[in-house]
Amino acid sequence: MNSLVENGSMFQTYMNTFERSNYNSMQQAYLHPTYEAGKALFNKNIKGAIINLNLIKLKETADYSTTPHLDPGKPISGLEAYNLYIKEALPFLKASGGEILFIGKGDSFLIGPADEHWDICMLVKQNSVQDFFSFEQNPEYMKITGHRTAAIEDARLLPLEEYILNNK
Repeated sequence: MNSLVENGSMFQTYMNTFERSNYNSMQQAYLHPTYEAGKALFNKNIKGAIINLNLIKLKETADYSTTPHLDPGKPISGLEAYNLYIKEALPFLKASGGEILFIGKGDSFLIGPADEHWDICMLVKQNSVQDFFSFEQNPEYMKITGHRTAAIEDARLLPLEEYILNNK
């Protein structure tokens, strides 16, 4: 598998779709995966489905300055922009074999930092890591991701691999 990464694999194509952003603020925002994180996921060689745990912090007002062609023509909230993203991304997700298992309204942690909160929590299932990368690099899907970027202030994405407890 490592030779695939070195020779311009699906992973490399996926990672090339994201610009590497530098944040000058004291608290770093995360909107896209790093090269290193994507490579680590690819190199895990996970067999079977993954569930992606998404934690989303929304902007109060969506910012379409980097994707003016998607701008709805009037100010909208981050939530409205994220809803547009989900609506337009869902057909691509389903076509790749993926599905949204859960979307819920987030809030403050019961266990965790008191000053940290997330507006949306979402679980998305993909049949494989390869299907996830294929979904993310679909050229038609990439055309609508500006809604996500306009909506999100910060995000976390944790790919989960099934773990079976051995209770003997």
